[in-house]
Amino acid sequence: MIIKTADEVHQLVKNALLAAGADEPNAEDVAEHLVLANLSGVDTHGIWHLPRYVESSQSGEIVATAHPEILNQTATSAQVTGNWTFGQVAAKYAIKVTITKAKENDIAVVGLVQADHIGRLGHYVEMAASEGLIAMVWAGGYSEEEPATVPYGGRETVLHTNPLAVGFPSGDGPQMMFDFATAAVSGVKVLNAQRRGEPLPPNCIVDKDGNPSTDANDFVNGGGHVPFGGHKGYALMMATEFLGRIFTGADAFVDPKHGGPIMRHQGVTFIAFKADLFQPFPDYADRADEMGRRVRAIPPAPGFDEVLMPGDPEARTRANRQRDGIPIAEDIWQSVTETATSLGVEVP
Repeated sequence: MIIKTADEVHQLVKNALLAAGADEPNAEDVAEHLVLANLSGVDTHGIWHLPRYVESSQSGEIVATAHPEILNQTATSAQVTGNWTFGQVAAKYAIKVTITKAKENDIAVVGLVQADHIGRLGHYVEMAASEGLIAMVWAGGYSEEEPATVPYGGRETVLHTNPLAVGFPSGDGPQMMFDFATAAVSGVKVLNAQRRGEPLPPNCIVDKDGNPSTDANDFVNGGGHVPFGGHKGYALMMATEFLGRIFTGADAFVDPKHGGPIMRHQGVTFIAFKADLFQPFPDYADRADEMGRRVRAIPPAPGFDEVLMPGDPEARTRANRQRDGIPIAEDIWQSVTETATSLGVEVP
């Protein structure tokens, strides 16, 4: 493992993006997002993605100097185009629009189209929760050209990893938040396992004939993800497809020059509403904190050290890595630094 401070990684990522053609605010937003993902322990959505972002910026697949804007809106809704800029830039803009409208009108729904990979969805619900809002993010559309997940009971791919996130504000305690793909594991974990020659956990992928496998090569050679949780995860996967691609109308905004086969049809729905719609916020916060204390006080089962609330692992990892530095796998660091060096960027 390589250990780097958040500041070192942030500067490296930002400088690489600037060298690849991004403007200052876009490079800053993407660097902030990727480093926070690594700080939170969600390494699959951190600096691992830098080489692809650089390549896509240089090819024009990502319009590195574009900025998002509102296409149409009401008091409680908006449709936002990312204008094919970095997904993190577009999604940050979309959640800020959602937050503003929800704070002014109690609730808001925003649909995002024409954006590249938006990164860690938890980032956006955390932003809303810090403003006293309950928030959800639903993202779909990734399977229209390159399906990667079999439906429950099926042997051929038709869906994708379709992620979702939900976040709740608290009082004195940590936010209650979760963010996950509706496939059993993320695509990045499968690719890392293949590159490193490591087995995947059981019940994560199938081979080209629909048979369960732990060999990542079977996924690459015509296999697919499986939904987590059997038919229940499959239902959530379908819900993200409906709320992501179908609800936002993302198919009408496809541009063959941008987004690539996976992001071209991406649609993301952001929903936020006030946590104090039905009671004063201090009452809500007291009950939220009490629920957290009650759950964390449950004696741990055999094999566990303690009971955690959703969001606790990210919050703890963030605190530890801010103090001790970010551990980065050597193969990931090599890929990132080779990209930076190729652009003439100094590596810390």
